[in-house]
Amino acid sequence: MTDVLVLGATGSTGGELVRLLETKGARALRATHRPARNANDVQLDLSSGAGVREAFARTRRSFLMCPPGFTNQDVLLGRAIDAAREARHERVVLMSAMGADADPTAPMRKAELALERSGLAFAILRPNWFMQNFHTFWLHSIRTLGRIQLPVGSAKGSFIDTRDTAACAAELLVGAAPLGKAYDLTGPQALDHTTVAAILSRISGRDIQYEDITPEAARAGLLAAGLPADYAEFLLLILSFFRAGYSARTTDNVQLLTGRAPTTFERYAQDHRQAWA
Repeated sequence: MTDVLVLGATGSTGGELVRLLETKGARALRATHRPARNANDVQLDLSSGAGVREAFARTRRSFLMCPPGFTNQDVLLGRAIDAAREARHERVVLMSAMGADADPTAPMRKAELALERSGLAFAILRPNWFMQNFHTFWLHSIRTLGRIQLPVGSAKGSFIDTRDTAACAAELLVGAAPLGKAYDLTGPQALDHTTVAAILSRISGRDIQYEDITPEAARAGLLAAGLPADYAEFLLLILSFFRAGYSARTTDNVQLLTGRAPTTFERYAQDHRQAWA
């Protein structure tokens, strides 16, 4: 049986990846920063390095992602890449973000380059903004105000379902998908947030509107939600890229890697309608 170490195993992408690996006959070793509860859990902390080498030594394949809330992705992921190289992993899949390769000095791009130069058999997944943000990170204003409040104007984004990202990762980790390259992942079409709000309204039965807010208002909201100041600034930066139109591109890489079309926003909304209803 193939063992795969999955970072972020309790999140929406990692949790789905664990499920998919098991359906393919592989066993997922779930990384957690909390004490392990069973034999398939392993405790590690990328921010301190505690338990990282020991966790990677238990498997020969791994899925890497940076925990949310950190802007020094190159440092944290560098620890994971070093540990994978030391443990001689056969395959390593890194989840980055679409557009990370635009700036060679950006921390996430530095992490990508470290993996590319590591000598490991690798693949990089660069998903666009997740559909799941609408029932997690952006949910509070939808529930309390009936508003999606973001500083992105009328720009469009080809949002992707995290389940599709996980499916692509599973094919790269235990399937026959080609390694040695990066894949930009998107949904099937680009939508603006007014259209997103209309879809959520129709499917949930609630009146949900999109409100374009200023970066200053967005900053205040992020800080009030408890985000570290540097991470709030990072989010404002990438939201400004969205506003500039850099998130509208679509690719066929979900189809290429999984053999099926990516999930539509309508399908996502149907599956999670209770979150807004």
